[in-house]
Amino acid sequence: MFTLVTIWGYQLSFLEFIAAVTSFIGVGYGITGKRITWPWWIISSALYAIFFYKVDLLASAALQFVFIAAAIWGWFGWAPTGAVAGKLTRRAMAYWGIGLMASWIFLSPVLNSIGAAAAKSDSFILIGSFIAQLLMVYEKYENWPLWFIVDAVATIEYFVLGYWFTGALYIAFTIMALLGWRAWLKKATRT
Repeated sequence: MFTLVTIWGYQLSFLEFIAAVTSFIGVGYGITGKRITWPWWIISSALYAIFFYKVDLLASAALQFVFIAAAIWGWFGWAPTGAVAGKLTRRAMAYWGIGLMASWIFLSPVLNSIGAAAAKSDSFILIGSFIAQLLMVYEKYENWPLWFIVDAVATIEYFVLGYWFTGALYIAFTIMALLGWRAWLKKATRT
């Protein structure tokens, strides 16, 4: 990968930089519930798919294709005026939670067997992000607390693996998830 700049010994690739910037913009629009979030998700996800594949984070690379599909779905599913935040029922929250835990327990050893760089955390990030993304497409405010947890885990994973710039991006995502949670909760309680 082409190195854009070296900062304190960290070689920031042009690919990682552009992927991070487009991701930040996409999540920023997502907080506001603007439909324009989805094209940014497509661009950033395509770039991060390449980046994660090159660094052997296989679940994170595969996840980007889920994000691309969800972005297309979200673009056509959301009204042109943006998201209309709603709430999940307690039963639905329980089903999503059980699904997340069961899928994570199943996927982790599979990723380990194919040589993924961080099977346990990467499988949680994959499943948690998948569910959070679906909840976002369905315009459920509960996507944001799940994003908060997933982004916190991803922050740790990327720092531990030495991907400092992406780790810093995920610190921002963790904070942005709190902002999105607050903004969407206000919208959900008004409906």
